[in-house]
Amino acid sequence: MAVITPRLTVERALLREHTLVIACDEVGRGALAGPVAVGAVVMDAAHARRRVPEGLRDSKLVAEHRRPEVAARAAAWVSASAVGWSSPAEIDEVGIIRALGLAALRAIADLRASGVAPEEAIVILDGNHDYITPAGGAGLRVRPIIKADRDCASAAAASVLAKVARDEVMVGLHDAHPHYRWERNKGYASAEHRAAIRSHGLSPQHRASWAIADAPTLF
Repeated sequence: MAVITPRLTVERALLREHTLVIACDEVGRGALAGPVAVGAVVMDAAHARRRVPEGLRDSKLVAEHRRPEVAARAAAWVSASAVGWSSPAEIDEVGIIRALGLAALRAIADLRASGVAPEEAIVILDGNHDYITPAGGAGLRVRPIIKADRDCASAAAASVLAKVARDEVMVGLHDAHPHYRWERNKGYASAEHRAAIRSHGLSPQHRASWAIADAPTLF
């Protein structure tokens, strides 16, 4: 199956109506452990005229060993970038959709701190559901786009940046909890991760509500 190369067609069209495009994409939504991350990148008209970085794709389509170099090129290509986070405890407390919205707003707040004016932007959000506005982003213009991380170069950049950042977090957590093998599975429900939960129970880095919901297959 041919790999679709993301383009800037959508971004360039939106930039005829808006000063900025902010593209957001999440990573870690389906994991059993670790935080969820939302990457956010900013494009203006000048940056949208630049060539898409070599190898930029949705993070799921970039080989793991190549992601850091692709992420570095993506970060240098966009106007600004940030990654926002929501912790496992927060996911348990408010649910994954609300947690995604909070993580996205934290990434956008970091962009604001670096001088970006989010109110001047249209926010591209990968997927078919706006989880930003209900979390407190009522002042933002949010446009969900299905497969944005595949088709829109800015969303692909957000995806890769978030993926590399979250993978680094999970690898860093491995030493404190080595039996879960997060350096390999990054907190997702691999067979070895499930087996470790059965043997050792849950750590503070697990999403307890998810494990309970998945109890028939875990315990």
